[in-house]
Amino acid sequence: MDYEYILVEQRGPALWVTLNRPAALNSLSLALAEELAAAIEAAEADATVRACILTGAGRAFCAGADLLAIGDGTGGQTLAERLNLFLPPLGQAFNRIETSRLPIIAAVNGLTLAGGLELVLCCDLVIAAHPARFGDAHANYGLLPGGGGSVRLPRKIGEARAKHLMMTGGTISAAEMKEAGLVTQLVAPEDLIAAAQALVESLAEKSRPGLAYMKQLVRAAQDSSLEVGLRQELEAMAAYALSNDIVEGLAAFREKRKPDFSDR
Repeated sequence: MDYEYILVEQRGPALWVTLNRPAALNSLSLALAEELAAAIEAAEADATVRACILTGAGRAFCAGADLLAIGDGTGGQTLAERLNLFLPPLGQAFNRIETSRLPIIAAVNGLTLAGGLELVLCCDLVIAAHPARFGDAHANYGLLPGGGGSVRLPRKIGEARAKHLMMTGGTISAAEMKEAGLVTQLVAPEDLIAAAQALVESLAEKSRPGLAYMKQLVRAAQDSSLEVGLRQELEAMAAYALSNDIVEGLAAFREKRKPDFSDR
């Protein structure tokens, strides 16, 4: 597929997907979001891709939705109509990223606001460069989160911190976001690419279906009672027990060698 708003490059087991609207701080248009979802879907169909890394071109990861396009009323539509055309498909694209069978890693290189933060919230692991800053920012322009921020942000960093970010419209540092629990690794800017690639290289040594089950279980547990979550875990283990990978993993443990997973 030819992409207009993202750059896609495979480096070993990692598919690098770069938001490529640097002049607009990689702000999200509907077309860009659809391209992101399409790239993830294509990666899932490629057995050589073990994880996807999302990052941004230029000085921002993503500064949010393209407010200039949303606010442009020259097409004759009301603002409510334009938002209704934009937000549901954006949410579907975000859901496609969040529910991917592959690990999705955000390599946050710079400013990450509003819809950009909502995009990061859909990723499984977040590596951030020290200078990166995070914020919700919707309140600064009289807006509400429309890409899942009010739901996902409290679950990731807690209700009080989420309310503070949402209501003040301020930003916090990557270090503060690591303390809050969203950022999983903090690196120097010059080390961001290498750190993200190294993480995927590590994940590539694991069982692909095993990681997919783990991701599915953790996500499902957010909406389940303890009883239901434990039952789901046992059901997943019963299904995974039929795979070649669990047999290989146990054999490798017994033989004191590194597993060679077949991803089946």
